[in-house]
Amino acid sequence: MAQFLSDAWFEEIDKIRAEVGDIPVPDAIKDIVINICVSGHPDGDKELHMAAGDFKQGLKDGAPTTLKVPYEIAKAIFVDGDPAAGMQAFMSGQIQIEGDMSVMMQMQAAGPPSPEAQKLQERVKAMTEA
Repeated sequence: MAQFLSDAWFEEIDKIRAEVGDIPVPDAIKDIVINICVSGHPDGDKELHMAAGDFKQGLKDGAPTTLKVPYEIAKAIFVDGDPAAGMQAFMSGQIQIEGDMSVMMQMQAAGPPSPEAQKLQERVKAMTEA
């Protein structure tokens, strides 16, 4: 098990992605790149980006949108797959979006995760420390 967003966690994600192979990415998000800044991680703030549904360490130059989110909320959204936690945090001001807000709307247009993406998320959740 690895702590969410730790180096070991990203290494495990890479292994899992290699095992499961290509996962279909909805057309609505194929070209989307979002920078994500996570505050309050036990090891300090973390910077990552999402490109075509895949998370990678570090920020991506030229990303049109940056999402600023607290650690526990990020974990609920990205590991637990709880979109309601994200919406509630956004409405209460815990999540801030800088840049092109329409990118976030495109994310919603992608619809629910595919069965393959759900299996990947289950594996990620199982290897992530509670």
